[in-house]
Amino acid sequence: MGTEVRVMSTVEQAVLPLERGDFLSREEFLRRWEAMPQLKRAELIRGVVYMPSPVSAEHARMETRVATWLGTYIAHTAGCDAGNNMTWLMLEEELPQPDTSLWIVPEAGGQSSLQGQFARGAPEFLAEVCLSSTAYDLHQKLEVYQEAGVQEYLAVLMHEREVRWHRLARRRFKVVAAPDDGVYLPAVFPGLWLDGAALLAGNLARVLAVLQQGINSPDHDAFVNRLAARRSRKR
Repeated sequence: MGTEVRVMSTVEQAVLPLERGDFLSREEFLRRWEAMPQLKRAELIRGVVYMPSPVSAEHARMETRVATWLGTYIAHTAGCDAGNNMTWLMLEEELPQPDTSLWIVPEAGGQSSLQGQFARGAPEFLAEVCLSSTAYDLHQKLEVYQEAGVQEYLAVLMHEREVRWHRLARRRFKVVAAPDDGVYLPAVFPGLWLDGAALLAGNLARVLAVLQQGINSPDHDAFVNRLAARRSRKR
């Protein structure tokens, strides 16, 4: 009898692996994920487990360009930070893992915070590299980002060769019309200028040159000063 009890206890405590399409709570998702240290990409969106396919060379190159653009921006913008493939504790049960995120740090008045090893809330800006417009990044995940309060959302569509810049207005994402000169000017992060055509063409030098123009603008200087003032008041 004692042996049977021990066997049942072992079975009950076994952690099942994550599987695509599982419907789980956030607590159970994290429990299973933490038992799978070899797993690098997994998300919980609307209660459903998503485990993206291996990343293609094209996707990886584009993600690097976007990350370099954001990394250069934060190097000149104290009070902001960025990260790749971070898991965010969004809303009550969502656990997205966007390709890249940019946020204002909490002590500078940002809308997100840290909870243990994860970020909590929503970054002000994030970007996803999407295979096409049918990807869940532009449907289920977009709805989560919108509801969570992400202020601006950049989607780079590889198949359509298109940049889509979404801006939150009245709690709904609106796609920003492509500027006449092709350079997007964000509302939340002054100076984070993006030449969409250069990004799609893989012309990183042009992307960074346009960004530098934004960093040199008076709007960016004023933004950095506002962030510094907020941080000073928090001390």
